[in-house]
Amino acid sequence: MAQRKVDVLLVGAGVMSATLGKLLSELDPELKMVMVERLSRVAGESSHVLNNAGTGHAGNCELNYTPQEPNGSIKIDKALEIGADFEVSLQFWSYLVDQGCFPDPAKFINPVFHQSFVWGEENVAFLRQRFQAMRQHHLFKQMEFSDDPATLREWMPLVMHQRDPKQKVAATRVKQGCDVDFGYLTRRLVRALQKSPNFELKMSHTIESLRQRDDGRWHVRMMENATKKSHTINAAFVFIGAGGGALPLLQKSGAPEGEGYGGFPVSGQWLICRKPEIVRQHATKVYGKAPVGAPPMSVPHLDVRMIDGERALLFGPFASVTTKFLKQGSVFDLFTSLKTNNLKPMLAVARDNLDLMRYLVGEALKSHKDRVEALRAFYPLAREEDWQLASAGQRVQIIKSCGAYCGQLAFGTEIVTTKDGTLATLLGASPGASTAVQAMIGVIERCFKPHMKTAAWKHKMQEMIPSYGESLIENAALAEQVRQRTMSTLRLDGKSRGEAADERS
Repeated sequence: MAQRKVDVLLVGAGVMSATLGKLLSELDPELKMVMVERLSRVAGESSHVLNNAGTGHAGNCELNYTPQEPNGSIKIDKALEIGADFEVSLQFWSYLVDQGCFPDPAKFINPVFHQSFVWGEENVAFLRQRFQAMRQHHLFKQMEFSDDPATLREWMPLVMHQRDPKQKVAATRVKQGCDVDFGYLTRRLVRALQKSPNFELKMSHTIESLRQRDDGRWHVRMMENATKKSHTINAAFVFIGAGGGALPLLQKSGAPEGEGYGGFPVSGQWLICRKPEIVRQHATKVYGKAPVGAPPMSVPHLDVRMIDGERALLFGPFASVTTKFLKQGSVFDLFTSLKTNNLKPMLAVARDNLDLMRYLVGEALKSHKDRVEALRAFYPLAREEDWQLASAGQRVQIIKSCGAYCGQLAFGTEIVTTKDGTLATLLGASPGASTAVQAMIGVIERCFKPHMKTAAWKHKMQEMIPSYGESLIENAALAEQVRQRTMSTLRLDGKSRGEAADERS
């Protein structure tokens, strides 16, 4: 049985593994790396263009990131954190453009206005208060607010056309928003890695076991899907960035840090319109408020998207129940993930989230007519025949133990690392891809501590991420400086599609 000795094993060919691999290869080109992917193509699961929102999450328009406190105030900490993290991603992508890794940034990132839209007096009051809280911070100083229907008709003509004039409405917009094709981005990152003689990509291979040896290195056995032939890899460091498949692999590793973690899988579906006469009327991303009890990935939004070079409109996603952890997974995924150390917290979450379960079942039972009716809250003239249903991504929300008979359903992402730093696993979902660079910097800081203390690694990190070591939330001057650079390098500072649409209307 053939064996290969490597410094880094990347499990999963998605945006997380690709980002970590590229960061490490820039920090030390001599590192020997292998990337293993179960599917036959890179970015085939969560990073695929249809399997994520592609918003370039920056906290601009996602209302679930700015909850209202019991005293009525708006908490913006999460939006600030996500906004700062996305600025870090933009810096790294700008560095890669300068290095020639992305000859044409428009292939994966384009300027699109980010907007929030609400209706009803209570929601209008919430959005106004949110705007007032966020506008005071330098990361969101460009945000605009309006509750004037005439202004909103200019901002979002498709949304406002033929809307009830008596309905109270309001919106915010940020012109510096982005649309990101994370599938293309991931494929380019992997292609860049493949130019190195120290990198190998193994597609259509399934990880069967992970075992840590006495010397601290990992013995990983994998199987080639077509031939059933087994291979083993001896790795100094393993990163599990396998999306919904990360939890089962963490459990296989036997790492004590993974005990108590469970997964709550949620699937989704989009309504898609490709009719040019409709698509050209909407050139922004418009986010609304999620229904009570809905998971974060179900925040409704009407987006313009570039899908394989073609402009389209997406609405959704509509969440649904599933027992699969991956779109191309097994219906037994949830059941095989049940262990003695996570059974109690998972049962506790099921007990405490009955409303969420009822919501998901209700979403699953919706007809095409029902889904189009939900769309009409954003596009009053929507017709059933103009929209088709397509599968969105599969997400596994984190379940954590918080006591003997207590479990917590955590919405977000979490990095689980072993005490010795030889294995790291990314669990969870949103905001995911948009904050991949900051998340992977966190992995490097935890798992490559001796290297990060060297002047060479520190200098290289600051070359790639000019704001490294500083807070973009606290340092307004630095935030403005790096934003000007990234907007120019990524060609996001010219007229956006939103402005073009305004002129046409």
